[in-house]
Amino acid sequence: MARPRTVSDDDILEATARVVAREGALRFTLAQVGEEAGISAPGLVQRFGSKRRLLLALSERSRRAPGDALARARAAHDRVLDALVAGLAETMSPLETPESVARSLEYLGLDIADPEFHAHALAFFQALRGEVRRALADAVAQKELKDVDLDALARAVEVAFNGSVITWAVHRHGTLRDALRHDLALVLAPHRRGRR
Repeated sequence: MARPRTVSDDDILEATARVVAREGALRFTLAQVGEEAGISAPGLVQRFGSKRRLLLALSERSRRAPGDALARARAAHDRVLDALVAGLAETMSPLETPESVARSLEYLGLDIADPEFHAHALAFFQALRGEVRRALADAVAQKELKDVDLDALARAVEVAFNGSVITWAVHRHGTLRDALRHDLALVLAPHRRGRR
């Protein structure tokens, strides 16, 4: 009879995300993940097959992140647009320093260059834009936004969101969360209805 797993795959993937944020996608080791997760490196290989397969599992799981973050934000905010901005800022919470942004860009290099990683990255970006579009549609229905081209504004929000991260890492003014809130507010401001 097989022994029960004491460390879940989700726990391992959470540990992997923390280690990758600290060390980078190209430099982290299975031993580091194992120490973080409380499992041996051979146990990781038995479970996931290789470092590459572990990263692919992390990438596949990331497509849920935008929906999860925005759902939590919607529960905590009365206004749809406040929740949208807070949820998007939360998705970047592991990136608190310019160095962590640099390590994230290493991962983006894999996402762009490697077809398997790209499939997961594309799914993440499609999920992100879809969640943004849904939130914008809700904001129109709640009279927070004027009637807008939802597809165009969702793309503009996505572009501002991603560009804000890199711009903040270079300029280094304030926190990343503050930069995201500021930049997203700028994109949304011309489309907002007057506050009640």
